[in-house]
Amino acid sequence: MTRRSFWAWGNEDRQPTPADYDAMARRIHQRYGATLAPPKPPTDADLNLRPPRILPHPLVAEFCSTDDHDRAAHNYGRSFRDRIRGFNCDFPNPPDVIAYPSTEAELVTVLDWCSNSNIVAIPYGGGSTVVAGVEPPPANAVVTIDLTRLDQVLEIDDTSRAARIQAGVLGPALEAQLRPHGYTLRHFPQSFEFSSLGGWIATRSGGHYATNHTHIDDFVESVRMVTPSGVWESRRLPGSGAGPSPDRMIIGSEGILGVITEAWMRIQARPRFRASAGVVFDGMAAAAQGARLIAQAKQWPANLRMLDPAEAEDFAGLDGTQALLIVGFESAELPQGDNIRQAVAIARDAGGSIDEEAIVIADAAETSGSSAGRQGAVGSWRNSFINAPYERNATIGFGIVAETLETSITWERWPAMDEMVRSALQDALQRTCGGGRVSCRFTHVYPDGPAPYYTFEGLAKVGGELEAHAEIKQAASDAVMTAGGTITHHHAVGRSHRPWYDQQRPDPFADALRAVKRSLDPNGILNPGVLIDP
Repeated sequence: MTRRSFWAWGNEDRQPTPADYDAMARRIHQRYGATLAPPKPPTDADLNLRPPRILPHPLVAEFCSTDDHDRAAHNYGRSFRDRIRGFNCDFPNPPDVIAYPSTEAELVTVLDWCSNSNIVAIPYGGGSTVVAGVEPPPANAVVTIDLTRLDQVLEIDDTSRAARIQAGVLGPALEAQLRPHGYTLRHFPQSFEFSSLGGWIATRSGGHYATNHTHIDDFVESVRMVTPSGVWESRRLPGSGAGPSPDRMIIGSEGILGVITEAWMRIQARPRFRASAGVVFDGMAAAAQGARLIAQAKQWPANLRMLDPAEAEDFAGLDGTQALLIVGFESAELPQGDNIRQAVAIARDAGGSIDEEAIVIADAAETSGSSAGRQGAVGSWRNSFINAPYERNATIGFGIVAETLETSITWERWPAMDEMVRSALQDALQRTCGGGRVSCRFTHVYPDGPAPYYTFEGLAKVGGELEAHAEIKQAASDAVMTAGGTITHHHAVGRSHRPWYDQQRPDPFADALRAVKRSLDPNGILNPGVLIDP
């Protein structure tokens, strides 16, 4: 079985090849006029980690590792900054021990050891965080608790359409276990391949649905979490008005209160009916208007994504002047032809255009064989979206600074915020890289506003990427906050977003969260530095 790469997105067998590097060198030359030699990616032989400061306690040693590759692979997430540091074998503060509990009892033993010995404990799912959510703090010994052996669907309730699922299961394994029963969770973030159910819950992940059911919150029926002070488990209910929700305290807690071990999740029958369309607009403003009108009509399409002209050119093959609005519907029970035609009519009224034959309707198609959403510009975007994290691996080592940021904003403030963020990004790219490229798409759309997702890229000096990235991120994040947006819509806070999250959340709320943490984690061992200072 292939191992996870300690620096790149994905497993070692998907790391960039010489052909990938040669292709990237040609692209850089074409776009920036620079001729650069392909870099040499690191191997395990290049690792020189600090020796572990602690050894596993005898009660947990059987399922722990102090192997250098394991420690390096669990040191960072997979943001641009993480991949640069991993590529350079820059691991100044790796975790000391990686624990792999297979049962909740083993997890409790690990937490007891950490709490009683003042050892930092960091819950770890798939390691796909892009906000430094699993990065060890500089002080204290660190045990990273990898939950991927807690990976089973334990129980399915066919009547209520819910499943009890262990938190460490990664997206593909979860779907593989539900599929024989005819079900799906239908939560597909871009990190799906290397992210876990517990990670989705802890970070308030945003997934497949672009409208209506967007966040993992919408699928949670109840959650079980192990804390240093005991087990926290909510009652399984379709809804309740009995005070503040205990689930809501866990969802988005990012590992500072406890370790999520399992959850009852709302599941659904696998879709059989699909329909999709890619509607072309003359510019982003018109496409955004089309997205707003469809969202406010409350048809609740599964997919409603606006690509600005740059995104539509790069990922959907358009000409660089037109924006693209991707609309998709799906159902296990009902044909979706009427829905897609009504949505297309709304988009056309907003100035969009699409040929009738480009509206794809797949009635009662098998999930694995459906072509809806996989043809033309829509299909091109889908393939680019899935492969993007792998393709970005090949930019590392060339001096390319490429990253994303996401937010949400109400419709009336959206145009001003877009102008502010683009201006901040372009100015910072000019200062640090001598120029660059900025694009935007909507990942999720609400009746009262969109969730814009920006991508930026520039060519800095090799060795100067982190400094350039820090300046660009600072400028863009400041612009988002000034414009009234959120510092994160679905990427979580982690350590990277803390300065701006501290501005966004009310101070009394932070005080209340600290009080909860003191109650559940009295020694402050769980993921310190995330969300609040202990």
